[in-house]
Amino acid sequence: MQHSPTAIEVKVPASTANLGPGFDTIGLAFQLYTTIRMRFADQIEVISHNEELKSLPTDKTNLIYRVAADLFTRAGLPEPKLAIDIYSDIPLTRGLGSSAAAIVGGLIGANYLAGEPFTQEQLFSIAVQWEGHPDNVGASLFGGIVVATMPENPDDPVPYVRLPAPPLHILVTIPHFHLATTKARSVLPEQYEKEDVVYNIGRSSLLVAALTQGRLDLLKKAMRDRIHQPHRARLVPGLEEIIHHAPEHGALGVALSGAGPTILSFYQTEAEKEQLISFIDQVMTNHQIDYENMLLTPDSQGAQICTTHSSLSSS
Repeated sequence: MQHSPTAIEVKVPASTANLGPGFDTIGLAFQLYTTIRMRFADQIEVISHNEELKSLPTDKTNLIYRVAADLFTRAGLPEPKLAIDIYSDIPLTRGLGSSAAAIVGGLIGANYLAGEPFTQEQLFSIAVQWEGHPDNVGASLFGGIVVATMPENPDDPVPYVRLPAPPLHILVTIPHFHLATTKARSVLPEQYEKEDVVYNIGRSSLLVAALTQGRLDLLKKAMRDRIHQPHRARLVPGLEEIIHHAPEHGALGVALSGAGPTILSFYQTEAEKEQLISFIDQVMTNHQIDYENMLLTPDSQGAQICTTHSSLSSS
């Protein structure tokens, strides 16, 4: 594509990872977005336009800038001077893929400004190298559900399959505390019992098959997990109770979102939603946890270029 780009705006969806048993392999995109405006400038500047983002770096140490600069380097281009504006509705460190959205948005914006030297699949591989696993970045990039695994050779393309977004609604329960991914990973054991590994292989296989064929009635059993959720439950009060009992109160399936602490409850009808809201409020109140609920639906589009140099001002 021949163009003389000077600025771009990219809209990237939030995501969840794992969906229970698909640890580091299954991601789902949500209709909740980060928007990144990026343009060439006289000096490096990063401006966050949401209060929660104010703590992020405003110089070249910012993740989005580092990702963008790395892409230019990979393309054999000089490190750019960029002005970056960030608008985001994705809560930070809550298991909703805020870092994945930043990485994907930074890569797409930089790739456009660099003259598009990389394909979408190559951008996916670079994003996976930055994130360390393919689930969140895959969902944010492609939309819908992405099932992926790490390549045997780091230089090989990332093997993945994209599935259409299921006809579901999601009650997203967000506790009012941060949980760093590093802390959530630190509680996982170094070794697992064979029966637990086999259990998860079976559930994750069933989950992918159920999503492929629209068998939403199987989600209750298919989204069960023994690899990460039982170990992270002590970091997320109420999680164990919600996972085990929310299906009795309208949930088609329940999972910790990524590393947490956000909890996802899938449903389809208004009656199911009302049951779930009441049940979860009771659980969180019993544990004295402040929280908020969001009602989301899956995103089918993935990352989108909203506007380009011809429609963005330089101010």
